[in-house]
Amino acid sequence: MQSKKYFGTDGIRGRLGEGAITPEFMLKLGWACGQVFKKEGLRNRIIIGKDTRISGYLFESALEAGLSAAGVDVRLIGPMPTPAIAYLTRTYRANAGIVISASHNPYEDNGIKFFSSKGLKLDDAVELEIESWLDKDLEVVAPNLLGKAKRIDDAMGRYVECCKGTIPSSMTLEGVNIVLDCAHGATYQVAPYVFRELGANIETIGVEPNGLNINKGVGSTSPESLVAKVLETGADLGIAFDGDGDRVIMVDHKGELVDGDELIYIIARNRQNADRLKGGVVGTLMTNFGVELALKERGIPFVRANVGDRYVMEQLVKNDWELGGENSGHIICFDKATTGDAIIAALQVLIAMWREKTTLHELKSEMSKLPQVLKNVRVKEKVNPMENAQIVAAMAEQELRLNGQGRVLLRASGTEPLIRVMAEGVDGSLVSSVVDDLVEVVESALA
Repeated sequence: MQSKKYFGTDGIRGRLGEGAITPEFMLKLGWACGQVFKKEGLRNRIIIGKDTRISGYLFESALEAGLSAAGVDVRLIGPMPTPAIAYLTRTYRANAGIVISASHNPYEDNGIKFFSSKGLKLDDAVELEIESWLDKDLEVVAPNLLGKAKRIDDAMGRYVECCKGTIPSSMTLEGVNIVLDCAHGATYQVAPYVFRELGANIETIGVEPNGLNINKGVGSTSPESLVAKVLETGADLGIAFDGDGDRVIMVDHKGELVDGDELIYIIARNRQNADRLKGGVVGTLMTNFGVELALKERGIPFVRANVGDRYVMEQLVKNDWELGGENSGHIICFDKATTGDAIIAALQVLIAMWREKTTLHELKSEMSKLPQVLKNVRVKEKVNPMENAQIVAAMAEQELRLNGQGRVLLRASGTEPLIRVMAEGVDGSLVSSVVDDLVEVVESALA
């Protein structure tokens, strides 16, 4: 397979003003996207949505201009969760969907993600085709063929109904007290609507985006504010989304975090109990070994994919299963959505609480995670740590220390110049020591 120049594991991402994250590039990218997705003889349209970072305005305009130059109509939906754009692309019968977002990254970063007409992430062949058009000269269609831009005014209402439609019609959240943390991001409007319309009593934080505060001290990557608010208000639970609304973590009434691994287990267990679990569960290389053991005890098949939702999706399709995800809270309920959807995943957990008439804390207690330590090492450039002989030797040495009672994993981040160093095992203090020793080696070799 030919290597890609611009696309990473989840679209194109980087720091504003550097590399591909410039208005000039986005103009050309819009045009290239239009060339790949338009169909002759039809009036073509592509949906553009974004999160709340300030650079979204800049890139939205640039992409719109490029698509118009290619002769493709544009439908703008403004700040909306990434999964909402996937849903609207599919139901609006658009040729493709474009998301302007850097997900959980700070506001200085931005990126572009694409969805096919079916609401699915693009495969490698399509991404390579887009890249091939980027190497060509931009040619504008005749004036009478230029694309037009319109706003979809009822986008939020459509998506709210989509989310509400994923739970049983007899289910209500009346009397449930929930704190929502929307990370000053793309869910800041739609998530409170969904949960309020289902009857829940809602407190909110992270719902005042100003273009510069997305993910800053709030959201799924910074849950401390949510924990404090849940304890302060005596809420039944808290729900935290990331900046673009495809990741979720939760907090129980005791202020304890419930991460993606635990949420996936809760959903799988409830579906099995209701005889609604199709096949097994897909995790990743980072999924806690305790999840695998707990699923095995219940006779639920489990496989690991490479880190990244596209690889989880590949395994779901390959096995004809419906549930998978990552410990970061990126959870795919393939029978409900075509991509990871934080709101829908949270609702699936609430279904479990409603069916079993119990608390999130009790559901979480059904599974025990093994001690796991993860540290990130910032490096000069993206590299594969397993190509470094010094690091490979150090890994082998640390695995011997674990003596078959744990595992070690080193991997490069797909979106940032980071090496993720992880270990897990029965002995927590030993696991911490293993990670510290490996971090020292990685810093010496690559930082």
